Amino acid sequence: MSEAPYETGHEAAGSPIRLHHQLDAVWASGKGLKRFAAVNHNVIGIRFMVTALVFFAIGGVLAMLIRTQLASSNSAFLDAEQYAQVFTMHGVIMMFLFAIPFFEGLAIYLLPKMLGARDLAFPRMSAYGYWCYLFGGSFLIAALLFGIAPDGGWFMYTPLSSKPYSPGINADVWLLGITFVEISALSAAIELMVTILKLRAPGMSLSRMPIFAWYMLVVAAMMLIGFPPLILGSILLEVERAFDLPFFDPTRGGDPLLWQHLFWLFGHPEVYIIFLPAAGALSTIIPVLSRRVLEGYGLIVAAIVAMAFLSFGLWVHHMYTVGIPHVALSFFSAASALVAIPTGIQIFAWLATMAHGRPRLSIPMLHVFGFFFVFVLGGLTGVMLAMVPFDWQAHDSHFVVAHLHYVLVGGFVFPMMAAAYYWLPHITGRQPIQHLSKPAFWLVFIGFNITFFAMHLTGLRGMPRRIYEYPPEAGWEVLNFASSVGSFVMTIGFALVALDLILLIRFGRAFRRDPWQAGTLEWATPTPPPSYTFGSLPRIDRRADGLEPQTLGAELAAGRGYLGFMRNGWMETLAVDMVTGRIDHVVVLPRPTYLPFWTAVATALFFASLLAKLYWLTPIAAITTLFLFLRWTPSTGLKQDIALLEVGHGEQAPHHQLADQPPSWWALVFTLTANATLYTSLLFGGFFLWLSAPNWPPPDIDFTFPGFSAAAALGLVLSAVGARFATGKRGQTPLWLGITVLGCLIAVLATAAIGLSIPAPQAHAASASALAVAIYVSLHGTVGAILAGYGCWRWHRGYISENRSLDLRIGRLWHDYTTVAGAIGLAFPFALQSLGQIGGGG
Repeated sequence: MSEAPYETGHEAAGSPIRLHHQLDAVWASGKGLKRFAAVNHNVIGIRFMVTALVFFAIGGVLAMLIRTQLASSNSAFLDAEQYAQVFTMHGVIMMFLFAIPFFEGLAIYLLPKMLGARDLAFPRMSAYGYWCYLFGGSFLIAALLFGIAPDGGWFMYTPLSSKPYSPGINADVWLLGITFVEISALSAAIELMVTILKLRAPGMSLSRMPIFAWYMLVVAAMMLIGFPPLILGSILLEVERAFDLPFFDPTRGGDPLLWQHLFWLFGHPEVYIIFLPAAGALSTIIPVLSRRVLEGYGLIVAAIVAMAFLSFGLWVHHMYTVGIPHVALSFFSAASALVAIPTGIQIFAWLATMAHGRPRLSIPMLHVFGFFFVFVLGGLTGVMLAMVPFDWQAHDSHFVVAHLHYVLVGGFVFPMMAAAYYWLPHITGRQPIQHLSKPAFWLVFIGFNITFFAMHLTGLRGMPRRIYEYPPEAGWEVLNFASSVGSFVMTIGFALVALDLILLIRFGRAFRRDPWQAGTLEWATPTPPPSYTFGSLPRIDRRADGLEPQTLGAELAAGRGYLGFMRNGWMETLAVDMVTGRIDHVVVLPRPTYLPFWTAVATALFFASLLAKLYWLTPIAAITTLFLFLRWTPSTGLKQDIALLEVGHGEQAPHHQLADQPPSWWALVFTLTANATLYTSLLFGGFFLWLSAPNWPPPDIDFTFPGFSAAAALGLVLSAVGARFATGKRGQTPLWLGITVLGCLIAVLATAAIGLSIPAPQAHAASASALAVAIYVSLHGTVGAILAGYGCWRWHRGYISENRSLDLRIGRLWHDYTTVAGAIGLAFPFALQSLGQIGGGG
């Protein structure tokens, strides 16, 4: 039985009220248990922010325990084991569970509104990312409550975190919990990149984007490149702990420094990943409160792109004392100082905007001033630490702790509070009362500076970080007591901020639209915003921070923009050309569903089985997760070709299933980019061990297998050729997909044979590295076979035709990548074997 034809035209709603009811009936998330099925960006963004603030409160309590312990010498408040867990979890919560997730939530909430879209590109992926974040963070908090929390520092250095020195599951909780949480971060990065580049209002070219979108685009790209090395390092260390593969064991060809390289390849860019969203909020708030268009828009865009590039050349900034050659130290020291230039460009642009405008001394602006004072001081101490001689003296002292907090609290927490006071009226529809706002700010500001300025002094007087007690004769007690008093003052300030925001939500003055007289699109929506965001979509003819939300909002609510109607029960928004903003196609978004929640539950079961060493359960959980992901797809397909869709104003565009490069195609491109970064890090790890690890070259071990390698290469080529011809208009799609499946299976079996034949992978890191690469290639071949088989099923069910070939084109991208990565992976053992014969740096 064929489906009824889709409607391609539209019927005007007739009135704004009728249009609202029509759209809300389709877009609304429901109430009660139906909220578990919510995928709307309003709901998900608020969930991220609220959950992050809960974690922030937990991290703050842990900070108070640390300061209580250090307030006096030889304190018995916490013992060494308890203190190690407390200070580790404080860092883990603030870095992984609060800072980035909070601004992810803010971006998820704001960006569709700022860009003139109705939702994000992949609402279900946002929901899945949130549940992964919640479950992964809950793993870590539960471990703290049961006394098995990570205790090796938030950086988890080896060999301290290796099995001989951390035999319990504390380190496993960190490795698996953080990897689980990072799924959320990567999914958000892909979501934000695709949304910013494709789901903008017609006419919004790159040069017309709001500045906050530019910041989040750069941040998302940094997350794609920066997070995979950490995920890889976590996997390798967990594999070493669980299966004794010696990637970090110097007695068997490994090197603890490999962990530091992988960690700081993530860790130093993360500082800028945390700062840049906050800077984006400042670049949005300061012009509005100064009643002046942002000065140096183009220079700021160039500065944040430059900062992103420079941030990936600074990771050795944290490793000056590990014995790196002096020439390399000079390079990284210069790069560390150079990053101050793009930071300075942004600061001077903000100051110029305020100087040329008429700043309003509102509560958000008060927190902006707090940012300037604290962050600039933190930046100056950062330049000091960039200089190698000074860093050698201050390394691992409380001076570094103070610098870190001046940068992160100044560069993140004060902008966060400014953003909360600025955008909370949009979320709640109520304006601040401000009875407690000023006292709360001054308590936080004064308490913070007392706490961490004193830490600079204790650090300069030689106090190491991470110690839980110190002798009275050290001379640090007075300064530590002052720090502890200041920390409690700051905590009272944060409590007043929380109370003030609760009072705003409960008793604030109601308003209709745009209380700040801003010029960005988010204020063109009603407040609180409806589930569909805009009744119709605008056309942008100027930079999107100089609009008139009051006038534009009424026009859009009346349906006088694009897509100001309902059609086929679809949740529609527009995709545009990445550069010009020309209308490209209509994106039909998925309806609310419980699938993201259950998929995250299955993913949680996967990580829990690894943590509990229930390895028989791991493949069951993995297969269940994969099955649930595949269940996402039928609701987004078409079973018939349809004509161009009317979008309003006499224009037409194709359905996204008929477009050349819809959002899902770009999502896989960015996913493969992150994947390639992880793979490059894995290959880097193997060559790094050859170059610098002790006990190289390995003993007489041969892990090259020309016969299996040739068979695997043949399978990879066969799969790529089959995938390419399957997308051609040859009427033989099932045949070529079958060839693709065959090629993938040959490659999987051959690489599995290589992995099983590698001798003694537990005896030397060279064999372990070759095995890791073989597993990587085999896993990608397995996924390729599943994609090709799924393509056969989609073709049989009528979702694929010559015009509707999106599933096949996505599969072809995967197979092309797997073929290239597989060829490199097959060559890797031969290269490593040859280099091993030459000898390494050990």
